[in-house]
Amino acid sequence: GAAQVHHYVYFENSSSNPYLIRRIEELNKTANGNVEAKVVCFYRRRDISNSLIMLADKHAKEVEEESETTIEVDLTDKQKHQLKHRELFLSRQYESLPATHIRGKCSVALLNETESVLSYLEKEDTFFYSLVYDPSLKTLLADKGEIRVGPRYQADVPDMLAEGELDDREQAKLEVKVWDPDSPLTDRQIDQFLVVARAVGTFARALDCSSSVRQPSLHMSAAAASRDITLFHAMDTLHKHNYDLSSAISVLVPLGGPVLCRDEMEEWSASEASLFEEALEKYGKDFNDIRQDFLPWKSLTSIIEYYYMWKTTDRYVQQKRLKAAEAESKLKQVYIPTYNKPNPNQISSNSGKPAAVNGAMGASYQAQASLIGRACESCYTPQSHQWYSWGPPNMQCRLCASCWIYWKKYGGLKMPTQTDEDKLSSSQPAEESHVRTHMSRQATQGTPVRNTGSPKSAVKTRQAFFLHTTCWTKLARQVCKNTLRLRQAARRPFVPINCAAIKAEYADRHCEVAGNPLKIKSTRKPLSCIIGYLEIHPAVKPNVIRSTPSLQSPSAKRLLAPSNHSSLSILGKRNYTHHNGLDGMKTIFCCFSD
Repeated sequence: GAAQVHHYVYFENSSSNPYLIRRIEELNKTANGNVEAKVVCFYRRRDISNSLIMLADKHAKEVEEESETTIEVDLTDKQKHQLKHRELFLSRQYESLPATHIRGKCSVALLNETESVLSYLEKEDTFFYSLVYDPSLKTLLADKGEIRVGPRYQADVPDMLAEGELDDREQAKLEVKVWDPDSPLTDRQIDQFLVVARAVGTFARALDCSSSVRQPSLHMSAAAASRDITLFHAMDTLHKHNYDLSSAISVLVPLGGPVLCRDEMEEWSASEASLFEEALEKYGKDFNDIRQDFLPWKSLTSIIEYYYMWKTTDRYVQQKRLKAAEAESKLKQVYIPTYNKPNPNQISSNSGKPAAVNGAMGASYQAQASLIGRACESCYTPQSHQWYSWGPPNMQCRLCASCWIYWKKYGGLKMPTQTDEDKLSSSQPAEESHVRTHMSRQATQGTPVRNTGSPKSAVKTRQAFFLHTTCWTKLARQVCKNTLRLRQAARRPFVPINCAAIKAEYADRHCEVAGNPLKIKSTRKPLSCIIGYLEIHPAVKPNVIRSTPSLQSPSAKRLLAPSNHSSLSILGKRNYTHHNGLDGMKTIFCCFSD
Protein backbone atom coordinates (compact mmCIF):
# COMPACT_ATOMS: atom_id res chain seq x y z
CA GLY A 1 0.00 0.00 0.00
CA ALA A 2 0.88 3.68 0.03
CA ALA A 3 1.39 5.87 3.08
CA GLN A 4 0.14 9.43 2.76
CA VAL A 5 0.46 12.57 4.84
CA HIS A 6 -1.56 12.39 8.10
CA HIS A 7 -1.56 8.58 7.98
CA TYR A 8 -0.60 6.57 11.08
CA VAL A 9 2.14 4.06 10.36
CA TYR A 10 4.45 1.52 12.03
CA PHE A 11 8.17 2.32 12.03
CA GLU A 12 10.82 -0.28 12.87
CA ASN A 13 13.97 0.95 14.60
CA SER A 14 15.04 -2.37 16.15
CA SER A 15 14.66 -5.99 15.10
CA SER A 16 13.75 -7.12 18.62
CA ASN A 17 11.75 -4.13 19.97
CA PRO A 18 8.11 -3.32 19.10
CA TYR A 19 7.28 -0.98 16.25
CA LEU A 20 7.14 2.78 16.74
CA ILE A 21 3.74 4.37 16.04
CA ARG A 22 3.96 7.72 14.26
CA ARG A 23 1.75 10.11 12.28
CA ILE A 24 3.22 11.41 9.03
CA GLU A 25 3.21 15.21 8.78
CA GLU A 26 5.48 15.71 5.76
CA LEU A 27 7.26 13.61 3.17
CA ASN A 28 10.51 15.15 1.95
CA LYS A 29 12.99 13.98 -0.62
CA THR A 30 16.65 14.30 0.39
CA ALA A 31 19.60 15.25 -1.82
CA ASN A 32 20.63 11.63 -2.33
CA GLY A 33 17.15 10.64 -3.49
CA ASN A 34 15.87 9.01 -0.30
CA VAL A 35 12.51 9.88 1.24
CA GLU A 36 12.32 11.07 4.84
CA ALA A 37 9.10 11.44 6.82
CA LYS A 38 8.56 14.16 9.39
CA VAL A 39 6.39 12.46 11.98
CA VAL A 40 4.59 13.12 15.26
CA CYS A 41 5.59 10.72 18.05
CA PHE A 42 3.16 8.51 19.94
CA TYR A 43 4.29 6.63 23.04
CA ARG A 44 3.14 3.34 24.52
CA ARG A 45 2.61 2.54 28.19
CA ARG A 46 5.94 0.70 28.21
CA ASP A 47 7.71 3.91 27.12
CA ILE A 48 6.73 6.08 30.09
CA SER A 49 7.59 5.85 33.79
CA ASN A 50 5.59 3.78 36.23
CA SER A 51 4.44 6.86 38.17
CA LEU A 52 2.89 8.32 35.01
CA ILE A 53 1.19 4.99 34.27
CA MET A 54 -0.46 5.13 37.68
CA LEU A 55 -1.52 8.73 36.95
CA ALA A 56 -3.04 7.69 33.62
CA ASP A 57 -4.97 4.85 35.26
CA LYS A 58 -6.27 7.26 37.90
CA HIS A 59 -7.41 9.70 35.21
CA ALA A 60 -9.18 6.91 33.31
CA LYS A 61 -10.97 5.82 36.46
CA GLU A 62 -12.13 9.36 37.22
CA VAL A 63 -13.43 9.83 33.68
CA GLU A 64 -15.29 6.54 33.90
CA GLU A 65 -16.91 7.56 37.19
CA GLU A 66 -17.96 10.98 35.85
CA SER A 67 -19.34 9.65 32.61
CA GLU A 68 -23.00 8.76 32.71
CA THR A 69 -23.11 7.07 29.29
CA THR A 70 -20.28 4.61 29.76
CA ILE A 71 -21.40 1.18 28.64
CA GLU A 72 -20.79 -1.26 31.46
CA VAL A 73 -18.85 -4.22 30.08
CA ASP A 74 -17.42 -7.03 32.17
CA LEU A 75 -13.93 -7.48 30.78
CA THR A 76 -11.90 -10.59 31.36
CA ASP A 77 -8.32 -10.47 32.62
CA LYS A 78 -7.08 -11.16 29.09
CA GLN A 79 -9.15 -8.31 27.61
CA LYS A 80 -7.99 -5.88 30.28
CA HIS A 81 -4.41 -6.94 29.62
CA GLN A 82 -4.69 -6.49 25.85
CA LEU A 83 -6.58 -3.20 26.18
CA LYS A 84 -3.51 -1.66 27.82
CA HIS A 85 -1.54 -2.47 24.68
CA ARG A 86 -3.98 -0.36 22.61
CA GLU A 87 -3.52 2.81 24.68
CA LEU A 88 -1.12 5.45 23.35
CA PHE A 89 -0.01 8.88 24.50
CA LEU A 90 0.17 11.77 22.05
CA SER A 91 3.17 14.10 22.14
CA ARG A 92 4.13 17.41 20.53
CA GLN A 93 7.52 15.99 19.58
CA TYR A 94 8.54 15.74 15.93
CA GLU A 95 11.29 13.64 14.39
CA SER A 96 12.48 12.61 10.94
CA LEU A 97 12.66 8.94 10.02
CA PRO A 98 13.57 7.22 6.74
CA ALA A 99 10.52 6.05 4.82
CA THR A 100 12.19 2.66 4.19
CA HIS A 101 11.57 1.80 7.87
CA ILE A 102 7.77 1.93 7.45
CA ARG A 103 6.30 -1.53 8.10
CA GLY A 104 2.59 -0.89 7.68
CA LYS A 105 -0.35 1.36 8.51
CA CYS A 106 -2.50 1.56 11.62
CA SER A 107 -5.31 3.70 13.04
CA VAL A 108 -5.15 6.01 16.08
CA ALA A 109 -8.20 7.87 17.38
CA LEU A 110 -9.10 10.05 20.33
CA LEU A 111 -10.83 7.96 22.99
CA ASN A 112 -14.58 8.18 22.53
CA GLU A 113 -16.37 7.77 25.85
CA THR A 114 -19.66 6.87 24.17
CA GLU A 115 -18.24 3.75 22.51
CA SER A 116 -17.46 0.44 24.11
CA VAL A 117 -13.79 -0.26 24.80
CA LEU A 118 -14.22 -3.66 23.15
CA SER A 119 -14.53 -1.90 19.80
CA TYR A 120 -10.78 -1.22 19.92
CA LEU A 121 -9.96 -4.86 20.59
CA GLU A 122 -12.21 -6.13 17.83
CA LYS A 123 -10.32 -4.18 15.15
CA GLU A 124 -6.78 -4.99 14.10
CA ASP A 125 -4.11 -2.24 14.18
CA THR A 126 -6.42 0.13 16.11
CA PHE A 127 -5.22 2.31 18.98
CA PHE A 128 -6.63 5.13 21.10
CA TYR A 129 -5.26 8.00 23.18
CA SER A 130 -6.67 10.48 25.69
CA LEU A 131 -3.59 12.08 27.29
CA VAL A 132 -0.66 14.11 25.98
CA TYR A 133 2.86 13.11 27.08
CA ASP A 134 5.74 15.59 27.28
CA PRO A 135 9.00 13.61 26.95
CA SER A 136 11.19 16.52 28.10
CA LEU A 137 9.17 17.42 31.23
CA LYS A 138 7.97 13.84 31.85
CA THR A 139 4.36 14.99 32.39
CA LEU A 140 0.90 13.88 31.28
CA LEU A 141 -1.86 16.34 30.39
CA ALA A 142 -5.41 15.92 29.16
CA ASP A 143 -5.81 16.56 25.45
CA LYS A 144 -7.46 19.93 24.87
CA GLY A 145 -9.08 18.72 21.67
CA GLU A 146 -11.45 16.22 23.22
CA ILE A 147 -14.88 15.88 21.67
CA ARG A 148 -17.50 16.94 24.21
CA VAL A 149 -20.22 14.39 23.67
CA GLY A 150 -22.81 13.30 26.19
CA PRO A 151 -25.47 14.77 28.48
CA ARG A 152 -22.96 16.43 30.82
CA TYR A 153 -21.98 18.80 27.99
CA GLN A 154 -25.57 19.77 27.06
CA ALA A 155 -27.61 22.73 28.26
CA ASP A 156 -29.86 22.11 31.26
CA VAL A 157 -33.27 23.43 30.13
CA PRO A 158 -35.64 24.05 33.06
CA ASP A 159 -39.34 23.48 32.90
CA MET A 160 -41.62 26.31 31.78
CA LEU A 161 -43.01 28.46 34.58
CA ALA A 162 -46.71 28.28 35.21
CA GLU A 163 -48.89 31.37 35.07
CA GLY A 164 -48.29 33.51 38.13
CA GLU A 165 -45.26 31.50 39.26
CA LEU A 166 -42.27 33.55 40.34
CA ASP A 167 -38.85 33.05 38.76
CA ASP A 168 -36.50 32.29 41.65
CA ARG A 169 -33.37 32.24 39.49
CA GLU A 170 -30.64 34.83 40.06
CA GLN A 171 -31.26 37.37 37.31
CA ALA A 172 -27.71 38.74 37.35
CA LYS A 173 -26.35 35.41 36.08
CA LEU A 174 -28.86 35.08 33.27
CA GLU A 175 -28.49 36.28 29.70
CA VAL A 176 -29.42 39.87 28.83
CA LYS A 177 -31.52 40.76 25.81
CA VAL A 178 -29.56 43.08 23.51
CA TRP A 179 -31.80 43.30 20.42
CA ASP A 180 -35.49 43.15 19.73
CA PRO A 181 -36.42 42.00 16.21
CA ASP A 182 -39.99 43.26 16.77
CA SER A 183 -38.95 46.90 17.16
CA PRO A 184 -41.06 49.76 15.69
CA LEU A 185 -38.26 50.68 13.24
CA THR A 186 -38.23 49.41 9.69
CA ASP A 187 -35.20 47.77 8.08
CA ARG A 188 -34.59 50.89 5.98
CA GLN A 189 -34.47 53.11 9.06
CA ILE A 190 -32.04 50.72 10.79
CA ASP A 191 -29.73 50.69 7.74
CA GLN A 192 -29.75 54.50 7.60
CA PHE A 193 -28.74 54.65 11.26
CA LEU A 194 -25.86 52.20 10.63
CA VAL A 195 -24.61 54.42 7.76
CA VAL A 196 -24.56 57.38 10.12
CA ALA A 197 -22.65 55.30 12.69
CA ARG A 198 -20.00 54.38 10.06
CA ALA A 199 -19.63 58.02 9.03
CA VAL A 200 -19.14 59.07 12.66
CA GLY A 201 -16.53 56.30 13.03
CA THR A 202 -14.62 57.48 9.95
CA PHE A 203 -14.61 61.07 11.22
CA ALA A 204 -13.47 59.90 14.67
CA ARG A 205 -10.46 58.11 13.11
CA ALA A 206 -9.51 61.24 11.22
CA LEU A 207 -9.40 63.14 14.52
CA ASP A 208 -7.45 60.39 16.37
CA CYS A 209 -3.66 60.68 15.93
CA SER A 210 -2.85 56.98 16.40
CA SER A 211 -5.57 55.94 13.96
CA SER A 212 -4.45 58.42 11.31
CA VAL A 213 -0.96 56.88 11.42
CA ARG A 214 -2.30 53.34 11.02
CA GLN A 215 -4.90 54.31 8.37
CA PRO A 216 -3.37 57.27 6.52
CA SER A 217 -5.92 57.22 3.68
CA LEU A 218 -9.65 57.90 3.77
CA HIS A 219 -10.43 54.50 2.25
CA MET A 220 -8.58 52.67 5.04
CA SER A 221 -10.35 54.71 7.71
CA ALA A 222 -13.74 54.04 6.14
CA ALA A 223 -12.96 50.30 5.92
CA ALA A 224 -11.94 50.21 9.59
CA ALA A 225 -15.09 52.11 10.57
CA SER A 226 -17.23 49.55 8.72
CA ARG A 227 -16.05 46.66 10.86
CA ASP A 228 -18.39 44.71 13.13
CA ILE A 229 -17.37 46.58 16.28
CA THR A 230 -18.92 49.80 14.91
CA LEU A 231 -22.15 48.07 13.86
CA PHE A 232 -22.46 46.29 17.24
CA HIS A 233 -22.08 49.61 19.05
CA ALA A 234 -24.71 51.24 16.84
CA MET A 235 -27.27 48.47 17.36
CA ASP A 236 -26.58 48.39 21.10
CA THR A 237 -27.15 52.15 21.25
CA LEU A 238 -30.50 51.81 19.47
CA HIS A 239 -31.63 49.08 21.87
CA LYS A 240 -30.67 51.06 24.98
CA HIS A 241 -32.66 54.12 23.76
CA ASN A 242 -35.78 52.07 22.97
CA TYR A 243 -35.20 52.40 19.22
CA ASP A 244 -35.58 56.22 19.30
CA LEU A 245 -33.47 57.47 16.35
CA SER A 246 -33.09 61.08 17.51
CA SER A 247 -31.96 60.05 20.99
CA ALA A 248 -29.56 57.40 19.63
CA ILE A 249 -27.93 59.80 17.12
CA SER A 250 -27.27 62.35 19.85
CA VAL A 251 -25.40 59.66 21.82
CA LEU A 252 -23.10 58.86 18.84
CA VAL A 253 -21.62 62.37 19.04
CA PRO A 254 -21.38 63.37 22.73
CA LEU A 255 -19.84 66.61 24.04
CA GLY A 256 -16.27 65.28 24.00
CA GLY A 257 -16.33 64.38 20.33
CA PRO A 258 -17.43 61.45 18.15
CA VAL A 259 -17.30 57.94 19.60
CA LEU A 260 -14.36 55.80 18.35
CA CYS A 261 -14.84 52.01 18.47
CA ARG A 262 -11.82 49.81 17.72
CA ASP A 263 -11.58 46.01 17.75
CA GLU A 264 -8.58 43.72 18.28
CA MET A 265 -7.47 44.04 14.68
CA GLU A 266 -6.94 47.78 15.16
CA GLU A 267 -5.60 47.58 18.70
CA TRP A 268 -2.73 45.23 17.87
CA SER A 269 0.53 46.66 16.57
CA ALA A 270 2.44 45.32 13.56
CA SER A 271 5.07 43.65 15.78
CA GLU A 272 2.37 41.90 17.81
CA ALA A 273 0.74 40.68 14.60
CA SER A 274 4.09 39.24 13.44
CA LEU A 275 4.56 37.46 16.77
CA PHE A 276 1.08 36.00 16.49
CA GLU A 277 1.72 34.63 12.99
CA GLU A 278 5.01 33.11 14.13
CA ALA A 279 3.31 31.47 17.12
CA LEU A 280 0.46 30.20 14.96
CA GLU A 281 3.00 28.56 12.64
CA LYS A 282 4.63 26.80 15.58
CA TYR A 283 1.71 25.82 17.83
CA GLY A 284 -1.30 25.91 15.53
CA LYS A 285 -4.53 26.85 17.30
CA ASP A 286 -3.17 26.12 20.78
CA PHE A 287 -3.94 29.60 22.12
CA ASN A 288 -2.80 28.82 25.66
CA ASP A 289 0.73 28.04 24.46
CA ILE A 290 0.67 31.06 22.13
CA ARG A 291 -0.18 33.34 25.04
CA GLN A 292 2.34 31.74 27.39
CA ASP A 293 5.37 31.77 25.05
CA PHE A 294 4.73 34.67 22.67
CA LEU A 295 2.06 37.12 23.92
CA PRO A 296 1.86 36.97 27.73
CA TRP A 297 0.59 40.58 27.98
CA LYS A 298 -2.53 39.72 25.95
CA SER A 299 -5.58 38.05 27.39
CA LEU A 300 -6.79 34.74 26.02
CA THR A 301 -10.02 36.35 24.87
CA SER A 302 -8.10 39.01 22.96
CA ILE A 303 -5.96 36.39 21.18
CA ILE A 304 -8.96 34.30 20.14
CA GLU A 305 -10.86 37.35 18.85
CA TYR A 306 -7.81 38.49 16.89
CA TYR A 307 -7.43 35.03 15.33
CA TYR A 308 -10.94 34.99 13.88
CA MET A 309 -10.59 38.57 12.65
CA TRP A 310 -7.17 37.78 11.16
CA LYS A 311 -8.75 34.94 9.14
CA THR A 312 -10.86 37.52 7.29
CA THR A 313 -7.85 39.55 6.10
CA ASP A 314 -5.89 39.36 2.86
CA ARG A 315 -2.81 38.35 4.88
CA TYR A 316 -4.45 35.07 5.82
CA VAL A 317 -5.53 34.42 2.22
CA GLN A 318 -1.97 34.98 0.96
CA GLN A 319 -0.46 32.64 3.54
CA LYS A 320 -3.02 30.00 2.72
CA ARG A 321 -2.12 30.21 -0.98
CA LEU A 322 1.60 29.95 -0.21
CA LYS A 323 1.06 26.87 1.94
CA ALA A 324 -1.08 25.27 -0.73
CA ALA A 325 1.61 25.90 -3.37
CA GLU A 326 4.28 24.52 -1.04
CA ALA A 327 2.19 21.44 -0.35
CA GLU A 328 1.76 20.86 -4.08
CA SER A 329 5.53 20.74 -4.54
CA LYS A 330 5.99 18.14 -1.77
CA LEU A 331 5.41 14.41 -1.92
CA LYS A 332 1.86 13.31 -1.33
CA GLN A 333 2.47 9.65 -0.60
CA VAL A 334 5.13 6.98 -0.49
CA TYR A 335 4.83 3.36 -1.54
CA ILE A 336 5.32 0.76 1.21
CA PRO A 337 6.87 -2.40 -0.28
CA THR A 338 6.37 -5.79 1.31
CA TYR A 339 9.19 -6.36 3.80
CA ASN A 340 10.49 -9.92 3.36
CA LYS A 341 13.95 -9.74 4.90
CA PRO A 342 14.54 -12.38 7.62
CA ASN A 343 14.53 -11.15 11.18
CA PRO A 344 17.75 -11.75 13.15
CA ASN A 345 15.63 -13.11 16.01
CA GLN A 346 14.40 -16.06 13.97
CA ILE A 347 15.41 -19.39 15.48
CA SER A 348 16.94 -21.69 12.92
CA SER A 349 15.84 -25.30 13.32
CA ASN A 350 18.72 -26.84 11.35
CA SER A 351 21.73 -25.06 12.76
CA GLY A 352 24.68 -27.41 12.51
CA LYS A 353 27.17 -25.25 14.36
CA PRO A 354 28.24 -27.01 17.57
CA ALA A 355 28.59 -25.03 20.75
CA ALA A 356 31.48 -25.31 23.15
CA VAL A 357 31.07 -27.26 26.37
CA ASN A 358 32.92 -26.67 29.61
CA GLY A 359 34.58 -29.90 30.70
CA ALA A 360 37.09 -32.43 29.51
CA MET A 361 34.53 -34.86 28.10
CA GLY A 362 32.49 -32.32 26.06
CA ALA A 363 30.73 -33.49 22.91
CA SER A 364 28.98 -31.62 20.08
CA TYR A 365 26.23 -29.43 21.43
CA GLN A 366 23.63 -27.54 19.45
CA ALA A 367 23.45 -23.85 20.35
CA GLN A 368 19.69 -23.77 20.31
CA ALA A 369 19.03 -27.24 21.67
CA SER A 370 17.82 -25.81 24.97
CA LEU A 371 14.95 -24.04 23.18
CA ILE A 372 13.67 -27.22 21.52
CA GLY A 373 10.49 -28.28 23.24
CA ARG A 374 9.90 -24.96 25.02
CA ALA A 375 6.41 -23.52 24.67
CA CYS A 376 5.59 -20.00 23.48
CA GLU A 377 5.96 -17.46 26.29
CA SER A 378 2.76 -15.71 25.22
CA CYS A 379 0.16 -18.29 24.16
CA TYR A 380 1.95 -21.41 25.49
CA THR A 381 1.59 -23.28 22.22
CA PRO A 382 4.30 -25.94 21.61
CA GLN A 383 4.04 -25.86 17.79
CA SER A 384 4.65 -23.09 15.24
CA HIS A 385 5.98 -22.91 11.70
CA GLN A 386 8.49 -20.26 12.83
CA TRP A 387 9.96 -19.36 16.22
CA TYR A 388 11.58 -16.13 17.39
CA SER A 389 13.94 -15.64 20.31
CA TRP A 390 12.57 -13.10 22.78
CA GLY A 391 13.93 -11.42 25.88
CA PRO A 392 17.45 -11.57 27.34
CA PRO A 393 19.62 -14.38 25.93
CA ASN A 394 20.12 -16.04 29.30
CA MET A 395 16.35 -16.45 29.72
CA GLN A 396 16.16 -18.55 26.51
CA CYS A 397 12.53 -17.58 25.80
CA ARG A 398 10.80 -17.79 22.45
CA LEU A 399 7.58 -16.69 20.75
CA CYS A 400 5.54 -18.30 18.02
CA ALA A 401 4.93 -16.53 14.72
CA SER A 402 1.53 -15.02 15.60
CA CYS A 403 2.66 -13.87 19.06
CA TRP A 404 5.79 -12.34 17.54
CA ILE A 405 3.63 -10.22 15.21
CA TYR A 406 1.46 -9.23 18.20
CA TRP A 407 4.60 -8.26 20.15
CA LYS A 408 5.91 -6.10 17.30
CA LYS A 409 2.59 -4.31 16.76
CA TYR A 410 1.22 -3.94 20.29
CA GLY A 411 4.35 -4.10 22.46
CA GLY A 412 3.25 -6.88 24.83
CA LEU A 413 2.25 -10.51 25.21
CA LYS A 414 -1.21 -11.83 24.43
CA MET A 415 -1.77 -13.51 27.78
CA PRO A 416 -1.38 -11.84 31.20
CA THR A 417 1.52 -13.17 33.29
CA GLN A 418 1.86 -13.83 37.01
CA THR A 419 3.58 -10.48 37.44
CA ASP A 420 0.58 -8.40 36.39
CA GLU A 421 -0.39 -5.64 38.76
CA ASP A 422 -3.89 -7.01 39.38
CA LYS A 423 -2.63 -10.35 40.65
CA LEU A 424 0.13 -8.82 42.69
CA SER A 425 -2.24 -6.45 44.43
CA SER A 426 -4.20 -9.35 45.91
CA SER A 427 -1.20 -11.46 46.95
CA GLN A 428 1.27 -8.93 48.31
CA PRO A 429 0.95 -6.53 51.25
CA ALA A 430 0.56 -2.78 50.81
CA GLU A 431 4.07 -1.98 52.06
CA GLU A 432 5.50 -3.79 49.02
CA SER A 433 3.80 -1.51 46.54
CA HIS A 434 7.14 -0.23 45.23
CA VAL A 435 8.13 -3.80 44.42
CA ARG A 436 4.78 -4.45 42.77
CA THR A 437 4.97 -1.37 40.58
CA HIS A 438 8.48 -2.24 39.47
CA MET A 439 7.45 -5.75 38.50
CA SER A 440 4.36 -4.53 36.67
CA ARG A 441 6.62 -2.14 34.78
CA GLN A 442 8.72 -5.06 33.59
CA ALA A 443 5.65 -7.07 32.77
CA THR A 444 4.20 -4.17 30.77
CA GLN A 445 7.40 -3.91 28.79
CA GLY A 446 7.15 -7.58 27.99
CA THR A 447 10.41 -8.52 29.68
CA PRO A 448 10.36 -11.99 31.23
CA VAL A 449 10.53 -11.85 35.02
CA ARG A 450 11.25 -14.92 37.09
CA ASN A 451 9.59 -14.51 40.46
CA THR A 452 11.57 -16.32 43.17
CA GLY A 453 9.30 -15.26 46.00
CA SER A 454 11.73 -12.68 47.31
CA PRO A 455 10.85 -8.99 46.83
CA LYS A 456 14.54 -8.13 46.67
CA SER A 457 15.12 -10.40 43.70
CA ALA A 458 12.20 -8.78 41.84
CA VAL A 459 13.69 -5.30 41.88
CA LYS A 460 17.05 -6.32 40.45
CA THR A 461 18.07 -5.60 36.89
CA ARG A 462 16.97 -7.82 34.08
CA GLN A 463 20.30 -9.66 33.74
CA ALA A 464 20.79 -10.22 37.48
CA PHE A 465 20.18 -13.60 39.11
CA PHE A 466 20.77 -15.32 42.45
CA LEU A 467 22.79 -18.58 42.37
CA HIS A 468 22.07 -20.83 45.34
CA THR A 469 24.71 -23.58 45.44
CA THR A 470 24.19 -26.88 47.25
CA CYS A 471 26.72 -28.65 49.44
CA TRP A 472 27.41 -31.16 46.66
CA THR A 473 28.17 -28.33 44.24
CA LYS A 474 30.63 -26.81 46.69
CA LEU A 475 32.24 -30.22 47.19
CA ALA A 476 32.53 -30.73 43.42
CA ARG A 477 34.39 -27.43 43.09
CA GLN A 478 37.10 -28.73 45.42
CA VAL A 479 37.25 -32.37 44.34
CA CYS A 480 36.90 -31.94 40.54
CA LYS A 481 39.11 -28.91 39.95
CA ASN A 482 40.92 -30.47 36.98
CA THR A 483 37.75 -31.17 35.00
CA LEU A 484 35.66 -28.21 36.11
CA ARG A 485 38.23 -25.47 35.42
CA LEU A 486 36.27 -22.65 36.99
CA ARG A 487 38.30 -19.78 35.49
CA GLN A 488 37.72 -20.97 31.93
CA ALA A 489 34.02 -21.53 32.68
CA ALA A 490 33.63 -18.05 34.20
CA ARG A 491 34.88 -16.46 30.97
CA ARG A 492 32.05 -18.21 29.07
CA PRO A 493 29.04 -18.08 31.40
CA PHE A 494 26.46 -19.15 28.82
CA VAL A 495 28.29 -22.29 27.69
CA PRO A 496 26.91 -25.34 29.55
CA ILE A 497 29.12 -27.42 31.86
CA ASN A 498 29.67 -31.09 31.15
CA CYS A 499 28.01 -32.57 34.21
CA ALA A 500 28.69 -36.15 33.09
CA ALA A 501 32.44 -35.61 33.25
CA ILE A 502 32.14 -34.02 36.70
CA LYS A 503 30.12 -36.96 38.03
CA ALA A 504 32.58 -39.49 36.60
CA GLU A 505 35.59 -37.83 38.18
CA TYR A 506 33.82 -37.47 41.53
CA ALA A 507 32.96 -41.19 41.52
CA ASP A 508 36.63 -42.08 40.91
CA ARG A 509 37.81 -39.72 43.64
CA HIS A 510 35.22 -41.11 46.05
CA CYS A 511 36.49 -44.66 45.51
CA GLU A 512 40.06 -43.54 46.22
CA VAL A 513 39.00 -41.83 49.43
CA ALA A 514 37.07 -44.92 50.52
CA GLY A 515 40.21 -47.13 50.05
CA ASN A 516 42.52 -44.66 51.83
CA PRO A 517 40.62 -42.91 54.55
CA LEU A 518 41.76 -39.44 55.44
CA LYS A 519 43.97 -38.99 58.47
CA ILE A 520 42.22 -37.20 61.25
CA LYS A 521 44.22 -34.28 62.56
CA SER A 522 45.05 -34.54 66.27
CA THR A 523 43.48 -32.08 68.57
CA ARG A 524 45.55 -29.44 70.32
CA LYS A 525 46.95 -30.43 73.75
CA PRO A 526 45.99 -28.42 76.82
CA LEU A 527 48.22 -25.61 78.11
CA SER A 528 49.32 -27.55 81.24
CA CYS A 529 50.90 -30.30 79.10
CA ILE A 530 52.81 -27.71 77.05
CA ILE A 531 54.20 -26.00 80.21
CA GLY A 532 55.29 -29.37 81.66
CA TYR A 533 57.11 -30.24 78.43
CA LEU A 534 58.98 -26.90 78.38
CA GLU A 535 60.15 -27.45 82.02
CA ILE A 536 61.64 -30.85 81.16
CA HIS A 537 63.18 -29.64 77.88
CA PRO A 538 64.47 -26.11 78.44
CA ALA A 539 65.31 -23.96 75.43
CA VAL A 540 68.98 -23.75 74.29
CA LYS A 541 70.47 -20.26 74.40
CA PRO A 542 71.86 -19.21 71.02
CA ASN A 543 75.34 -17.71 70.78
CA VAL A 544 75.13 -14.17 69.53
CA ILE A 545 78.41 -12.75 68.12
CA ARG A 546 79.00 -9.12 69.13
CA SER A 547 81.59 -7.07 67.24
CA THR A 548 83.15 -3.82 68.46
CA PRO A 549 82.86 -0.98 65.97
CA SER A 550 86.07 0.71 64.80
CA LEU A 551 87.11 3.35 62.36
CA GLN A 552 88.59 0.81 59.95
CA SER A 553 85.81 -1.67 60.16
CA PRO A 554 82.58 -1.14 58.31
CA SER A 555 79.50 0.17 60.08
CA ALA A 556 78.11 -1.89 62.91
CA LYS A 557 75.84 -4.69 61.86
CA ARG A 558 72.37 -5.08 63.23
CA LEU A 559 72.16 -7.03 66.46
CA LEU A 560 68.97 -8.67 65.32
CA ALA A 561 69.30 -11.74 63.15
CA PRO A 562 68.51 -11.06 59.51
CA SER A 563 65.16 -12.30 58.33
CA ASN A 564 64.95 -15.12 55.89
CA HIS A 565 64.44 -13.83 52.31
CA SER A 566 64.62 -17.20 50.70
CA SER A 567 60.97 -17.20 49.64
CA LEU A 568 59.80 -13.79 48.42
CA SER A 569 56.09 -12.97 48.22
CA ILE A 570 54.02 -10.22 46.68
CA LEU A 571 53.65 -8.33 49.95
CA GLY A 572 56.65 -6.03 49.64
CA LYS A 573 58.94 -8.93 48.63
CA ARG A 574 58.68 -10.39 52.16
CA ASN A 575 57.51 -13.74 53.34
CA TYR A 576 54.44 -14.48 55.42
CA THR A 577 56.28 -14.95 58.74
CA HIS A 578 57.92 -11.54 58.45
CA HIS A 579 54.60 -9.76 57.93
CA ASN A 580 53.07 -11.57 60.88
CA GLY A 581 56.01 -10.70 63.19
CA LEU A 582 57.19 -14.29 63.85
CA ASP A 583 60.85 -13.69 63.00
CA GLY A 584 60.92 -10.53 65.06
CA MET A 585 59.42 -12.31 68.06
CA LYS A 586 62.05 -15.07 67.83
CA THR A 587 64.90 -12.58 67.76
CA ILE A 588 63.52 -10.50 70.61
CA PHE A 589 63.10 -13.68 72.68
CA CYS A 590 66.74 -14.56 72.05
CA CYS A 591 67.95 -11.09 73.10
CA PHE A 592 65.97 -11.22 76.33
CA SER A 593 67.24 -14.68 77.15
CA ASP A 594 70.81 -13.49 76.51
